[in-house]
Amino acid sequence: MNPKPNLLTQVAAALPGLSNSETKVAQAILADPEAATQSSIANLAKLAGVSEPSVNRFSKRFGAKGFPDFKIQLATSLVSGVRYMTQAVEPSDDIASYPFKLFDNTISALILARDALPTEAIAEAVDLLSSAKRIMFLGLGTSAAVAKDAEHKFFRFNTPVTTQTDPLMLRMLAAGGVLGDVFFFISHTGRTKSIVEAAELAQSSGATVIGLTSAKSPLAKACDCVLEVNVTENTDDYLPMTSRIVQLVLIDTLVTGVMLRGGSALVDHVARIKDSLRATRFPSKK
Repeated sequence: MNPKPNLLTQVAAALPGLSNSETKVAQAILADPEAATQSSIANLAKLAGVSEPSVNRFSKRFGAKGFPDFKIQLATSLVSGVRYMTQAVEPSDDIASYPFKLFDNTISALILARDALPTEAIAEAVDLLSSAKRIMFLGLGTSAAVAKDAEHKFFRFNTPVTTQTDPLMLRMLAAGGVLGDVFFFISHTGRTKSIVEAAELAQSSGATVIGLTSAKSPLAKACDCVLEVNVTENTDDYLPMTSRIVQLVLIDTLVTGVMLRGGSALVDHVARIKDSLRATRFPSKK
């Protein structure tokens, strides 16, 4: 039997249907659930930029009698180990609990990312990628896998595409960038020195730099176009999980945007590539 969804997952899942004031309260709680359990209704209202009655109405929406009762339920959810963060998986968790926690965490992260999508930056990135003469996807560690996935999709668009995950090669490629090149850097934290330094080199060489990274990070400051993705995940101490999934979906979003921009000619080109694989597969069973 599936466990009952934890309170934080319920709040995240409800975001699309919340009012403006309720959304502000939800985002304040999701940003720091532990602090919310210790906050007064006045402090949380001030943090969220809403009135105290709005916080109270929000609490009742999720079955609480009021904000004090909501805090108790929230604290119980956190103490029980059913946390919003991926790192909440405990050594004592078993097959009946940890798979559901991981799925809940990922679903919640995707919902939060969707509701904060940087649509203007996405549109700008689609323009830049569509007109690029050469595209390079660059990442290290877990982000290297995301960069490779991007290359796997974008090479179909008849634009030269490469991936590079070696720190020294990053620097050399960036220093040799020219007008028309698009360097696409991927980093959840945006604090990896070799990535940031390569982005600065690419920008100074005349190339265009796009970053898929956290807002206000050092990498973000070195980019011409920033796709800001803020996923609450401590990748300094834990394996990157939800942040990687969100990055992959953002790449898929850009792929779709470029495809739509290219129209029927690009669709036909991709179809020819897809059709070339038919001879390599056994027929499907019907």
